Amino acid sequence: MQMIEIEQIPGGATPPPIRVGETAIGEADIAHEMQYHPASSAGEAQLQAARALVVRELLRRRAVERGLVADVAADEGDNEAAIAVLLEQELDVPEPAEADCRRFYDADPARFSEPTRLAVRHILLPAAPDDAEARDAQYRQGVSLLETLQTVPERLTEFAQRYSACPSKDEGGELGWLASGQTVAELDRALQHLPEGLHERPLASRYGWHLVSIDARAEGRQLPFEAVVERVRHTLREQATRRALRHYLLALEAEIGVEGIELDDDAAGSLMQ
Repeated sequence: MQMIEIEQIPGGATPPPIRVGETAIGEADIAHEMQYHPASSAGEAQLQAARALVVRELLRRRAVERGLVADVAADEGDNEAAIAVLLEQELDVPEPAEADCRRFYDADPARFSEPTRLAVRHILLPAAPDDAEARDAQYRQGVSLLETLQTVPERLTEFAQRYSACPSKDEGGELGWLASGQTVAELDRALQHLPEGLHERPLASRYGWHLVSIDARAEGRQLPFEAVVERVRHTLREQATRRALRHYLLALEAEIGVEGIELDDDAAGSLMQ
């Protein structure tokens, strides 16, 4: 069956109707569901929303067959509760064995490491990305401040309070201990590679220029298997549940019939969020 992306129908033609058995999935229902499926384009969001509605309808129909919910439920909550009971009854998800957990851990132990943390102070000299004049002026200001700080580093607190546009100015520019992902992406990438001490030049971000001092660095360490075995077990259980749910949905699709759209390999994704 050809997969249909709703926004890509040429010439404004009406897309083929999406049906689960004899039940139609309407465009209004898809439009309402799109808010729960952020994507890079409207077409992709429509597609994800339509698939999610098809999955729910397949499961609702099976729940009706099993007597877990009335054919016309009083509200959506009844359907959701019935689907949860249905999946608990019908999905066969084996509990990961200790040996499986150990193999998974040994295959990628770095996945279970503590992150490197940095004790950071900074001064933010603000300038919008599209304001070339302000960015140039603030960069020159930053270079001037760094020249002073290289000689008198203890003035960083004073300069943060006087010049910084970050709320951390009230703490003398202190951001505390940061792990990767805890600050704006552009600055985060640069921080991971800096040695301890005052960085010699301003660092750019969408907010302006940052004068940065790395006061301490705590390198991440690999956690022993015993400390993460429950995380490993949870990861394996989730993977097994996804596989079981995918096979279950594909079997329902073949049995009940779906028109106008195909379920992809990650059809279970919306239920696993």
